Amino acid sequence: MTIKVLVIDDSAIVRNILSRELDKDPEVQVVGSAPDPLVASDMIDELKPDVLTLDVEMPRMDGITFLRGLMRHHPMPVVIVSSLTPKGSRIALEALDLGAIEVICKPGAAYTVGEMSEELLAKVRAASVAKLGGHRTPPAVAPAARRSLGETTNKVVAIGASTGGTTALQYILQSLPADVPGVVVVQHMPAGFTRAFAERLDSLCAMEVREAADNDSVIPGKVLIAPGNHHMQLRRSGARYFVRVQDGPRVKRQRPSVEVLFHAVSKFAGRNAIGVILTGMGDDGADGLLAMKNEGAATIAQDEASSVVFGMPKEAIRVGGVDHIVNLKDIPERILRLA
Repeated sequence: MTIKVLVIDDSAIVRNILSRELDKDPEVQVVGSAPDPLVASDMIDELKPDVLTLDVEMPRMDGITFLRGLMRHHPMPVVIVSSLTPKGSRIALEALDLGAIEVICKPGAAYTVGEMSEELLAKVRAASVAKLGGHRTPPAVAPAARRSLGETTNKVVAIGASTGGTTALQYILQSLPADVPGVVVVQHMPAGFTRAFAERLDSLCAMEVREAADNDSVIPGKVLIAPGNHHMQLRRSGARYFVRVQDGPRVKRQRPSVEVLFHAVSKFAGRNAIGVILTGMGDDGADGLLAMKNEGAATIAQDEASSVVFGMPKEAIRVGGVDHIVNLKDIPERILRLA
């Protein structure tokens, strides 16, 4: 089935680049492009696209105002195309909260056009099969998820996520107490956005949340998020866990890759780890979660009902790497119980 896309951006150059790159895929058809949301509104009714790509900083109407109205009256899959600036990163995260499915940098910010093309097509395909509304942050945290853990020095919680993962991660991390074991996270997200994402979570969570730097210690009460465009691996020296943040080729078409993190956790933490694979397109992390399970780690997959895209969890279940299939609202309590 052909995926029909409408491109919305105030830059004619960007509209042309996005349209050209998307049209290279025989399964994708750009049915139109618009310089702003006001023009796009009429085109949506006429062209009935399956996915929108949306700039968030535009003169006549900003993307957030448009997205808020769109999700209220005509919900549909949206991929945010943002400039890599502090303001652009913050607005892109707000757009994900409002219901956008994915975010990507404009060419020239963090990607060349060639690098962006593969990423853009992957995100449009993910958006086209995403479950709208499935990623919204669930209501208040259950009291059971707030209990204290006591001593947790030897435990590590490793989490991997992609499409729909930003709000799933926010829910999980907000639901965990300050003395939770050290948490390491790979969320598929462009370079630059992970820092804004970590800073936002840090303001909302009981734990300290930061974008990981090479050699950061993994300790109770701290969450380390892999920087966009860098792999993150766990290491151990004596009783100390720490991370290595490094360049390297894409693994399972991703950098950072959940696969890379999970395999390192299986090797250096073994039965002292808990692995969690969340909503996302593709199979990144499936083999790594199986490796963790084989080394004695407890493993959790988000269930289909609460996943925006049941790709990564489904593949992890298929290869036999999952002990517990859990609805998003129950994952924080399950992590605490296993810890």
